[in-house]
Formats: sequence, structure tokens, C-alpha cells
Amino acid sequence: MTMPTIPGSPAAIRLTPSVTAAPYDHPDARRLTQALRAEQLTLYGFADDPDTTPEADFDPPAGLLLVAYVGEEAVGCGGVRLVNEHTAEVKRMYVSGDARGHGIGRYLLEHLERHATARGATRIVLETGRRNIAALALYHRTGYLPCPSYVAGRDPRVNRAMTKPLGSSSP
Repeated sequence: MTMPTIPGSPAAIRLTPSVTAAPYDHPDARRLTQALRAEQLTLYGFADDPDTTPEADFDPPAGLLLVAYVGEEAVGCGGVRLVNEHTAEVKRMYVSGDARGHGIGRYLLEHLERHATARGATRIVLETGRRNIAALALYHRTGYLPCPSYVAGRDPRVNRAMTKPLGSSSP
């Protein structure tokens, strides 16, 4: 896919994708989560297998998986699930290479945060890898702060846990 660009400034264009809720086993969601895994394997030499994620984690109303489209092409995905009464977790956030830098990740994240807030979450957590500079920058720009790992056995030299309060001031 070739995204529209302005010469010398491809990130200057912000695209508004269409965002659709999809089941975790939807073909576009599967392709995107497998692309995320392939990228993680390249960066770290290992990655969680998205096929081992329980599909019910993203079943509404407690969960949600979104797929972002530009035209007819699926270019990104992200999910959220309630982990307890007040905490939601962002999972499987991914935007394909050519679609990066156009605001699609932020757009997905805002939708996921709104869903979590509407389900009563007052805090949201996520985990990303320390080498995923673009994701870390996105999360910092949108108000996420580092926190202790909330997943047993994660290596803090590889993984970065982050959190953000949710409420009326969230997107």
C-alpha cells in the first residue's frame, strides 16, 4: 500500500481511517496480528503467539477489537479488554509500515480508551517492547506513564509497562 504523502513530509498528512469492530478471528484481524508477531520476532527474537490469545478476551461488552481501514485495505488493529472492574488493557496494537505516521495508531487508541471508559474502567494499562520506539512515543504523547510490570515473568530489559488514568479528561 502506498499512502498519500506530501513531498518531504509524509507524516504531515493525517488520515481518518474507518474503524470497524471485528471478531478476533476475522481474516483482517488475523493477518494484522500475525504481522505484529512477525515484527516482534524480528525485533526481539521471540513474541507472544496471537493464536494463543483467547478470542473471548475481545468479545463485547467487556472487550473490543478494532480494525482500521484506509479505503478497502486493513492497515491497523488494536484491542482492549477489562482485566478487572476498574482496569482495562490495550492489546494487539499494530499499524502496518506504510500506514505509520498518519495518526492511525492514535485514532485506534482513542477509540479503545473511550470503549474502556464507557465500560467503567478508570485506568488503562499496556505493554510494549523497549525497542518499539514509535509505539513508546505514541503512548508518551497520549499521556501514558511507565509503571511496574503487571504481567508475571516479563523481562524489564525487554518489556515496558505503561498506564494512564481514564475519565472525563480522556479522549
